[in-house]
Amino acid sequence: MTDVTDVIPQPQRATAHEDGFLELGPDTKVVAGAGTEGTERWLRATLGAATGLALAPGAGGDDVIRLSLDGALGAEGYRLDVTPTGVHLAGGGPAGLFWGAQTLRQLLGPEAFRRAPLPGTRWRLPLGRVQDAPRFRWRGLMLDVARHFMPKEGVLRYLDLMAAHKLNVLHFHLTDDQGWRVEIKRHPKLTETGSWRARTKYGHRASPLWEDKPHGGYYTQDDIREIVAYAAERHITVVPEIDVPGHSQAAIAAYPELGNTDVVDTASLTVWDTWGVSENVLAPTDNTLRFYEGVFEELLGLFPSEFIHIGGDECPKEQWRRSATVQARIKELALADEDELQSWFVQHFDTWLAARGRRLIGWDEILEGGLAKGAAVSSWRGYAGGVAAARAGHDVVMCPEQQVYLDHRQHGGEDEPVPIGFVRTLEDVYRFEPVPAELTPEESAHVLGTQANVWTEVMENQARVDYQTFPRLAAFAEVAWSALPAPAERDFAGFERRMAAHYRRLDALGVAYRPPGGPLPWQQRPGVLGRPIDGPPPNK
Repeated sequence: MTDVTDVIPQPQRATAHEDGFLELGPDTKVVAGAGTEGTERWLRATLGAATGLALAPGAGGDDVIRLSLDGALGAEGYRLDVTPTGVHLAGGGPAGLFWGAQTLRQLLGPEAFRRAPLPGTRWRLPLGRVQDAPRFRWRGLMLDVARHFMPKEGVLRYLDLMAAHKLNVLHFHLTDDQGWRVEIKRHPKLTETGSWRARTKYGHRASPLWEDKPHGGYYTQDDIREIVAYAAERHITVVPEIDVPGHSQAAIAAYPELGNTDVVDTASLTVWDTWGVSENVLAPTDNTLRFYEGVFEELLGLFPSEFIHIGGDECPKEQWRRSATVQARIKELALADEDELQSWFVQHFDTWLAARGRRLIGWDEILEGGLAKGAAVSSWRGYAGGVAAARAGHDVVMCPEQQVYLDHRQHGGEDEPVPIGFVRTLEDVYRFEPVPAELTPEESAHVLGTQANVWTEVMENQARVDYQTFPRLAAFAEVAWSALPAPAERDFAGFERRMAAHYRRLDALGVAYRPPGGPLPWQQRPGVLGRPIDGPPPNK
């Protein structure tokens, strides 16, 4: 039986009562109060499947799981009481109730994470109380489906994995040089042409290896609606990213007029088949603006999220410098240079989105030319962008590359598959602190939260994504949810003890995580070139 303290992420308070347990059985009922219907459905569908118990509706008495709302707990807070006569789960709101149900599932043991009951399993809960609420309102995972496409079923699976770890924002990186992954009805070539590439670099871009077969795929608008609805049932917000004005070769390959046609034969471009940052960027013309307004207009109908991510990072300026059309545009707009032109491009969509009741969010390069008051920043190039954003009064999501890019390698060993970047161990992620120490309390209030980013250049399938993401996402989830002490004071030994139980949950879920002892033989990629960076990462 799981101990009441063996929960990830760590709750604010978990108190075991006297020795003993409550055993759920065929007669256990669910008594659902007003506003709890979503969690009631989830319990019956998910725990019902795992346990084989009907969890039928009940009216009261003993041997019940009672669900209720208590606004005093805060929207995402919950209180779970397990007594000899039943369970009472109260949430501050529907989201808090759902997070409490995730804790209840963990306390039932790893078999509760399977899709069908194992014979002879007894469903025992430890007696005690858990009271809990999150530290941050934005607890995110960025999933790059542009470099390597993840089919819809894989995305739904990751939403379940996020929910199990109380993560509540999926940042959905849908477009890049290597692929366009969302159907836009007014621009059908974006997926007809832009969603497929002829071949794919295998390993880092310096690798001589290629996978000589087409790769691609995209989500129809109904797929997106399903993903967004599935996420919403799990109290997860999906924030889409359409990357502009750089990282756009797939779009230009589909519609060559979007590129800098006076310096490049854009009609000859194809969806990029290697990694890095393509020189082929959008032309800052009225035609391009109208085209992407159409894209975002369809996107707003699919994603109800407060924020829309527009990328805004890593935009090479060489084509703009050589383009007479672009130089005339700079002069027409009375801008100083190409950097100001990129800021003008971003600000156009900042204003456009704000007029439609949405907020722009972009990578920290968008700070360089000034932003509208409501815009927010994803701080990826270390902490500095987040500090600058918060001090300028902008909300910020902390996701520094050196700390929480999960494509970075987990160990320095030679058997680590396609090693990229700095070594970021499970302990390193556990000791990540999202709020920079130099911020004042008022400035710190602009830190909405944090997210871990999964860039998939060297993750060709679900098993590779699992390996890079887990178990580190469990450590990240605790950083995002729990009120932990300063990094050096965190009890990593205690976290490792709780992970012993959590690995069994991940096993039951079929997650191909990196084992503590290193990669299994089939998880290795011998001879495939990576790009490891030696030494500790800069902490700034």
